[in-house]
Amino acid sequence: MEPFKKDTDVEDNIELEQVMVAPKERWEFLKYLGPAFVASVAYMDPGNFATNIAGGSEFNYKLLWVLLWSNLMAILVQVLSAKLGIATGKSLPQNCRQYFSRPMTYFLWLTAEIVAMATDLAEFLGAALGFYLLLHIPLLPAALLTGVAVFLILAVERHGFRQLEYVIMGFVGIIGVAYAIEVLLAKPDWSAIAYHVAVPQIDSKSVYVAVGMLGATVMPHVIYLHSALVKHRLKAKDVKHNRKHFRFERLDVFLAMNGAWLINSAMIIMSAAVFFRNGIPVQSIEQAHETLTPILGEFSAVAFGVALLCSGLSSSTVGTMAGQVIIEGFLDIKFSIFLRRLITVIPALIVISLGLDPLKILILSQVTLSFGLPFAIVPLIFLTGKRKIMGDLANRKTTTGLAILVSAVIIALNILLLYQAFGGSF
Repeated sequence: MEPFKKDTDVEDNIELEQVMVAPKERWEFLKYLGPAFVASVAYMDPGNFATNIAGGSEFNYKLLWVLLWSNLMAILVQVLSAKLGIATGKSLPQNCRQYFSRPMTYFLWLTAEIVAMATDLAEFLGAALGFYLLLHIPLLPAALLTGVAVFLILAVERHGFRQLEYVIMGFVGIIGVAYAIEVLLAKPDWSAIAYHVAVPQIDSKSVYVAVGMLGATVMPHVIYLHSALVKHRLKAKDVKHNRKHFRFERLDVFLAMNGAWLINSAMIIMSAAVFFRNGIPVQSIEQAHETLTPILGEFSAVAFGVALLCSGLSSSTVGTMAGQVIIEGFLDIKFSIFLRRLITVIPALIVISLGLDPLKILILSQVTLSFGLPFAIVPLIFLTGKRKIMGDLANRKTTTGLAILVSAVIIALNILLLYQAFGGSF
């Protein structure tokens, strides 16, 4: 597919600020709603449960601002990813393979695979924990049940990709309802929440969790995936259609990412209002589930378990899809999505069999994701800034500047985390 060429019937270089839909287009827009919601599942996966619960129980509402700023970063990055896919008809990995050297392509593939494996570990563990908490079965059978469930969800795509989008969007809706219930039952301090959303605060004690939250919020594997998800609605050589597609996709991103931000915020708010307020340091997701029952009642604990299960199943499905896009795009090979799921289940089963602490593994996986972010964002910024690749949808200088700033902030936070890991303080 050729990059966008100039079309005098439409406005040149449509950018981020134009996200409104005309009244006559609202029903048409619904047909385009979905790719960003599929991507957004990764922004509310079990890794988010781990880092948000840890952040809320230990630091109260103090880290809510991290979610706000990382959500703004996520909106920008996901719009750029979608724009690359719409402008070129190719995913980010495919574009990397086309425009970068072979050694660079293999290096980026390796970093992407590490990120994908860390992601999949967190998501699979979360779904297994959901079954474990709700059905009261051992963790290993719960993990095997998770594998079967994810295979069944992936099989829905055989009936059309739109059907799979509906399934994922349904999971997102359930997670949102579950956490709305949790927040209502927790009765948080809304004035303190507003203050900590607006006023950034961080110190040496909270930086590890803060960077983990960033890694759990801006997800590198769905930067790769989103550029592929939009291809299902493209029309080859139809410039007007694809420009409209991009305009609708920006609104799709805006709605989905802000929904994910609200759900993530609700996780911290619930944890702070229940655990921090009662002086209960949460050391595991199982403890969080058990502690909710005497404080907020059995219904709250069930809602927590259902949200965790839906999060794990949906994000594990999306993680498998991302892994397939990564390996096929970078290496130019065909790879069965079911084989991908079968291979990536092995690390999670090993972790569960060894009896390692799931919460610590989840938080560690999110920090790993944070370190992988620059290797997805920097190529994305480079590619979307090139007019010969993007045509009229190439980034404006202001957009590129914002994207570079986002990348710089992420890299700086990672350096800060390394500094602290080697004994530094501030």
